This record gives sequence, C-alpha cells and structure tokens, in this order.
Amino acid sequence: MKVGQIERETQDRIVKFFQTKLNYTYLGNWEKREGNNNIEKEYLREYLKAKYPENLIKKAISQLEKIAANQTKSLYDINKEIYSYLRYGISVKENVKDKKETIYLINWKEPKKNHFYIAEEVTIIGQNTKRPDIILYVNGIALGVLELKRSKISISEGIRQNLDNQKPEFIRGFFGTIQLVMAGNDSEGLRYGVIETPEKYYLNWKERTGIRNRLDSGLSVLCKKERFLELIHDFIVFDGGQKKIARHNQYFAVKETQNKLKKREGGIIWHTQGSGKTLIMIWTAKWIRENIDDSRVLIITDREELDDQIEQRFYGIDEKIYRTNSGKDLINKLNDAKPWLICSLIHKFGHMQSDEDGFFDIFSKIPKNFKAKGDIYVFVDECHRTQSGKMHKAMKSIVPNSIFVGFTGTPLLKKDKKSSLEVFGGYIHTYKYYEAVKDKVILDLQYEARKIDQKLTSKDKVDKWFEAKTDGLTDYAVVELKKKWATMQKVLSSESRLEKIVDDIIFDLETKPRFLTGRGNALLIAGSIYEACKYCEIFQKNDLKKCAIITSYNLNINSIKGETVNFDENTDNILKYDIYQKMLGGRNQADFERDVKKKFVEQPEQMKLLIVVDKLLTGFDAPPATYLYIDKSMRDHGLFQAICRVNRLDGEDKDYGYIIDYKDLFKNLEESVLDYTSEALGGYEKKDVEGLLKDRIVIARKNLDTYVENIRALCEPVMPPKETPDYIEYFAPDDLKGTAQRRVALYKITSSLFRAYSNLANEMIVAGYTKKEALKIRDEVTHYHNVREEIKLASGDYIDLKAYEPAMRRLIDTYISAEESEKISAFDDLTLVELIVQNGIFDTVSKLGKNIRKNNDTVAAVIENNVRRLIIEERPINPKFYENMSLLLKDIIAERKNNIIEYKQYLDKIAELCKKLKKPQSLYPKKIDSLGKMALYDNLSSNVELALAVNEDIITNKADDWRGNRIKEKRIYITIKNTLNKFNITDDEKIHSIFEIVKEPKNGY
Repeated sequence: MKVGQIERETQDRIVKFFQTKLNYTYLGNWEKREGNNNIEKEYLREYLKAKYPENLIKKAISQLEKIAANQTKSLYDINKEIYSYLRYGISVKENVKDKKETIYLINWKEPKKNHFYIAEEVTIIGQNTKRPDIILYVNGIALGVLELKRSKISISEGIRQNLDNQKPEFIRGFFGTIQLVMAGNDSEGLRYGVIETPEKYYLNWKERTGIRNRLDSGLSVLCKKERFLELIHDFIVFDGGQKKIARHNQYFAVKETQNKLKKREGGIIWHTQGSGKTLIMIWTAKWIRENIDDSRVLIITDREELDDQIEQRFYGIDEKIYRTNSGKDLINKLNDAKPWLICSLIHKFGHMQSDEDGFFDIFSKIPKNFKAKGDIYVFVDECHRTQSGKMHKAMKSIVPNSIFVGFTGTPLLKKDKKSSLEVFGGYIHTYKYYEAVKDKVILDLQYEARKIDQKLTSKDKVDKWFEAKTDGLTDYAVVELKKKWATMQKVLSSESRLEKIVDDIIFDLETKPRFLTGRGNALLIAGSIYEACKYCEIFQKNDLKKCAIITSYNLNINSIKGETVNFDENTDNILKYDIYQKMLGGRNQADFERDVKKKFVEQPEQMKLLIVVDKLLTGFDAPPATYLYIDKSMRDHGLFQAICRVNRLDGEDKDYGYIIDYKDLFKNLEESVLDYTSEALGGYEKKDVEGLLKDRIVIARKNLDTYVENIRALCEPVMPPKETPDYIEYFAPDDLKGTAQRRVALYKITSSLFRAYSNLANEMIVAGYTKKEALKIRDEVTHYHNVREEIKLASGDYIDLKAYEPAMRRLIDTYISAEESEKISAFDDLTLVELIVQNGIFDTVSKLGKNIRKNNDTVAAVIENNVRRLIIEERPINPKFYENMSLLLKDIIAERKNNIIEYKQYLDKIAELCKKLKKPQSLYPKKIDSLGKMALYDNLSSNVELALAVNEDIITNKADDWRGNRIKEKRIYITIKNTLNKFNITDDEKIHSIFEIVKEPKNGY
C-alpha cells in the first residue's frame, strides 16, 4: 500500500482481498446495472431451491420482500422484523389446510454452505440515488455495507456517508436487510456499527491477526464467513428502540463463557463499569437457552433497583423474564420446569436472625420432594458484594448442581479475592479500566483534590456551653453528651464549610464548559442525609433551583413524632422532614424522584445537580454525570463505582469525567494518582486499578501544549506575513477540493484547542505558565479562532462543521473573553452591555451573582470582559469605530488598575462607553444615519461626501441575495473600486477592506 493511495486503488485491493482471502464470489461492478436491490431474488432462489419446493420459495421471498418494501414503518422496525426472518426462518404453507413449513434463508449452523457474494459500486435508486462502495450478500440478501476512504481521509467521512444513506431522502429502504455497517481506510483501519448507530458509537475491533494492514486485518475477522454470521446470529440485540452489536470485549467474554459452560465450569467476568456487562449477560443467557438442553437461567442481584432494572432490560429485548416476589415464590418456580428465565434478589434465599448461628434458613419449610428442575445456570450480578456469606451458601444448597457465573464492574478486593475465586472458579474474562479508556468505550477520569479546613474557633465558648447545659446532669449523662458532641464534631460538617463548598460548586456551574452548553450535570455525594438536606437548603438560598436530593430517606410523619424539644429549635429529623416536604411540594416522593432522574439525564439544563448519599451511585442504570463532587468518606467498591458515574460517553464536548474530592480520599496525590494502592483504593491490587485517575491540571496542560504545537505546525507552511490573504491562499484557494483535508485538519485541531484551553483558562498560572506565556496562548487561541472563522466563510465549509463545533461559540465567549455565565438566566437573555444601557450601571451590578459582587475587581472584570467581547464580535462591522472603543476601554481599565479614578467614577465611565457602543448615532453627522453609512464614514477618514457616494452606488448596483454569489459579489467589489478611484483611492488593500465591511450583514446592504 502506497502512502496516500487513492480510494480506487484501495477498493480494488479490498475487492481482491474478499475474493482471494475470504472466498467471497465477486458479482462485479454494479454501477450501471439496473434493478439493484437488497434482496436479489435470483441468487436467493438459487440457494433455496436445493432444499425447498419452488412454490414455497416463491411465497417466502414474497413475504420477505413485502416487509422490506413497507416504508410506512421506521427503519428500526423493518430491520427488526427482517432480522427475525433471517434468524428464525419464514413459516409458509403450500395450501390453506397444509401444515406450515419453515423456510430458513440462512444456514447458521454450517456457515460455509451459504453463498457469500460481494458487489461494488452498487447503484441504489431512492429519493436520491446513492452508490455504496461494497455490498456483502449472503444467499442474495444484502447483510453488510462497506464505505472505503483513501488513507489520508478520515473514516468519519465514510461513517457519515452510511448515516446519510439511511435517511428517507436517500436510500433508507435498502438498509432494511443490512446487519453490519462498516467504514474503513488503510491508515485508521475498520470501524463498524449497525443501522442508526451514531458516529461516536462506531466500534473498533481488537484481535491479533498477523496482518499488518489495519483495514485488511479488521475485515479478515469481521467478514470471515463464520465470524460474520456468528456476529449476526448471536451478538445482535434490539434493545428498546436501539439496535446494538457486540464490542470485541463483549464477544470474547461471551465466547470464553461458552467454553467454560461446555465444560460445566463457572467463573467471574470482570468488565469495568460502563463497558456493557448486561449485554454479556443477555447474549450468554440466549446462547444457553438455544444450545443446552433443559437449561434454565437464574439471575441474582442484591438490590431491589438492580432486580427491577434487569427485569426491564430483558423485557426491552422481548425476552420474558420472571421476577420473583418472595422466597416462597422463588422455591415454587424452581420446583417447576418453567419459566426458563428468572431474576431474584439474593435476600430471598435467607435473612438474618438473632439465633445462635446468626442465620435462619428461610427454606426450612421447603416441600419434601423439592428439587430444582432443569439444568440451572446462575448469574450473580455485582458478585463482589454477594460472592460469599451465608445467603450465598443457602443459594448453593437450594441449587446444588448449578453452574455459577459472577459479574462485576469493579476489581475484587485483595481480602476477598481468594474466596471469590474459590466460590466462582477463577476469572473467565477481564476488561480493565485502562483498556476501556483506550478503546474509547468509556472516558478517562481527571481528579482534583480541594481542601476546606474546619477548626474550632472558640474552645472557651464551647466549654461554657457544656457547663451550662450539663448543670444538674449525672456524670454518666455528661459523658454521653460529650461523646455525642465528639461524634458530631467528627462526622458533621459545619454550616460554614458547607457554604464554602456550595460557593465552590456554583462557581463551577457558572464557568465550566459542559455546564455552559447546557449539557453538563453533576452529582454531589454528601456524608449523610442530614448534610444532603443542609446542602439543598444552602443551594436554594443561593438561587440554584435546578437541584434536588435523592437519598434513602422516606418522608413520613412518624419520623418526627416526639422530636419537638421546644418551638424555637429543630432537631435533625425535623430539619430533614421540613426540607424534603418543601422540595416535594406535595408531590409523591417516588414520582418526584423518577421525574428528577429523567430530567437529570435527558434535560441537564433543567436539573444540573443531584445531591445523594448512597443512592444512584451503583448499578448499570445509575445516571451518568460529567462532574462528581465527593464530600463523604468512601473506600474501595463504593468509591470505585461512584467515580465511574462520570466515565460515560456523552457528545463531542465531553472529553473526561471530573472528580472533585473534598475529603482528600486520595491522600498523597502524586503517589495515589500514579499508584492507586494507598488510602481510598488501598483494598485493590495495583494492577487491577491501573490507569484509573489522572491529575487534572497536569493532563490539561499536556493537552493544551499538544494542541498549541499541532496548530502551529499545521499553519507553519502559510506564507509570511501570515495575514488573512495568506491563510486563504493556503487553506481556501480557488481549488477548494485540493485543500479540503487541510481545512478539515484546521477545524478539528482548533476545536480540540478551544476545549483544551477552556479546561485551563482560569488556572493557567496554577498549571505552571508564566503570565507572559498565558497571555501569548490566549492571543494565539483568539488568532486561530479568527483564522478558522475566516477560512470557514472563504470556503463555504460552515456546513461541514457540525461534527466539530458543539458549543464552540459558548466556549469562545466564555473562555477567551472570560465572561461569567451566571448572568445568562438572570438577565433574561439580554447581554450585560445591553442591560447597562437599558437599566443603568448600578442596577445591573446589583443583579450580578453574590460571588461576583463580593469583590469590586471581580465586578469590573466581568463588565470589562463583556464589553471586550462585544467589541471583538462587532469589530468586522466597523473596524475603525471598534478599534477606537477598544482603546477607550483600555484607558478606563488602566485608570482603574492604577487607582487614578474612584470605583464610582470607573462605573460611570464604563456606562458611558456602553452607551456609545449600543447607541452610537449621536457621535455622527446628521447625514450619517445608518450603520452602513457609519462604517463607511469611520473607515474612509471621516469623509461624509465619500461615505455617502459609496453608499449610494452600492444601493444602486446591488442585486438580491448578493452575498455568497461570486458574480454578484464581484459586481459590488467593482462598484466600490470605481467610486473610491473617483476620490483618488486606488490602494487594493483599502478597497478590499471596504468591500469586507460592506459584506457584513448588519451593515444593511
């Protein structure tokens, strides 16, 4: 393969690869062939005629075509129905009174007895005709599609072609039979998905093949006849509206489990949180049912919510699962031959009592002839919690000959590892955290410790309080009271500490990128239900209404009976009750919590923060978040599962999950971040938790440095003096097609650069940059943003930016101009400058957040950054005017910083500047009465006659919709040039600058 090999050469090689290495039959180039379809009847009939009579074949094909042609249904529903026909066959009968016969379209048990074909350049007629590069047919049915790109064009382009093709406007109907959707090139290899898989969820397959070329290697395993059919038959699931296919880790886990079960051995599957253990459970259960006679599957969990979630998940894939409601019910179902699939809580096998042994067998009244029926396979979910103990022994005694498979998302603790492996029989398959991060199945985590100390400020007053309160008490009572005080002092945070943490979190909510885009959310883990309630109360006082508490607390009037000591003071229980009652507002608690969780996941802008203690931190249905604030002492499994709440993929603008630790759980940061074997994760073996956390500041700086170097390197070939014409000449010359990849690289790198800068913008000095370096990087980021915007306009590439620009504008506004986000909701969508002009400077300042108003310099910085942002944004409309305004702003800032003027004078001057910016008409001669005329006047040496002449000639000669039309734009350019020439202005640069000003839509031409 040559460097930069063209797509045609790649496609020729891959077509040959399918023929010589994978033994597919080549049908030819079908670009000009008429009637191409996803069901090629002649090839399907050819396969079926060796097994079935012609009249049944005709009926089966007709039934298949009828479903494929029904475009009134969604693609998902059509594909699901066709998949059922492919997997289970089509039942038909020759005559009405005849018995039905099943026509199997594919021989799943003997893959090589099927007919495998490929065709290239397959022209498909739809609403708009499309031509996929390669189609894979099995027995004449299109099951795979492959889009190829040359080595220097991203696979993403091929993925997007596949996604476009699935739209109604193109060839959606063709994808009704498609089971595997692929895109590849020689440099990145192969990525795959199924119908309607979003781009970010396309997968890479990892398996050693000995083939150096990445694309060939991927095709050799995914499209090998046996593997291709196996993936379709055993590793696809339709899950509540979404079709899914196995990742490589899931596939190999299931295959290893199958091998173990064939030998009647169990074991443990440890796949890290978020990597898809439930689907492994589903695919394994289905395989057991279909391949082992008299088999039954029992799924055990240790929590009600997990039991409920497993039930819902199996129902979501149309598998009926029976959920037991008691120990007696479980015994009855095990004693019967049906159902084949059961889920139950482990607690139904027994419960704790105060007898001598500490355990009472709930099954002491088991029927005399009881024997669990069938060949039972027991799946134990979260087996790190349920792998030992007497309930587990009870379970094994009830189903003594069963095979046990444990599932866990966390490493096994060193102290439990030996017993766990003894109970289950060793690891079947592992997929560790760093592997999932590397495969981009989950996100990496960044860790930051924040310390807020508490200290006793007046020991004398505490002593006096005790002296007064204990007067008349017995010695024992005094001791008990002091014990209570010591415990509370140790466990409960002071309100002042909680307030500081609330301020800290609100600052993040107002400044961090994900929160500003409306896509970010956060979990705060409190140390107790009482503290959770106090946190909620403080957040509410600080006007953060989009938060809620979800804990195990049950709002019940009985919880406050006997709690009234006096009418002036509330006990902890009364405080919890009152806060919960206020939060619920009369609503049912279960309904409230369900709605809150739904908003938190689906509408984070409406529910930014959930305050929890233990709930929502474990289990596959726990809601994902971007930020996790920990203010609770945690260890091992609880900590591991909690921090994994923020590792889920969620859009292009989520690069990491962020952990903010107020309890210093990872003491000695340098060691624990590199080691993970001390303090909070001390219970795990080092190799089991390798790669879990990274120091946020260190990683953020490394990322920023990398992207700064990347953008510099990309723009290095631009000719000096590297001004706008030079960048356009390099990135967007007349031959746009020849420079498309340069522009794509520019857009991608600047997108990454903005995110990297935004993650560190407020902490550049902390990250080790000097003030000079920080300013230089800020200016560079601004510069390359401007370059990007200019190239986007010059080339018309703005349509192609959807994949690279989520929330880009908000990031730029916030971090380059350092605008605080709090004002957005507080000011009813008015900008700060508009509010100053409309309501006055002092009224506007009063509406800024409490954290901002605390400091005059902070208020000034917010206002200045907003004014600066306005100047930067509006500058292209009238460069000279906004250049003058920028100089005025600098002078005012200098006067403030050098204490030349008082704060009130400073505010008055800023207010006056804002009025000039938003209402500039009073600054101009009477005839200069529009924005366009003002821009011409300012940028043509304040010459009224010249400005009016240019304005008149443009209005006379401009055509409708002239912007973006080269011929119409050229006419305007010539008009400006001729008018300026009449006034002896012949400088091309000046003419071009006036043309660019006129092109700005806000100037009204």
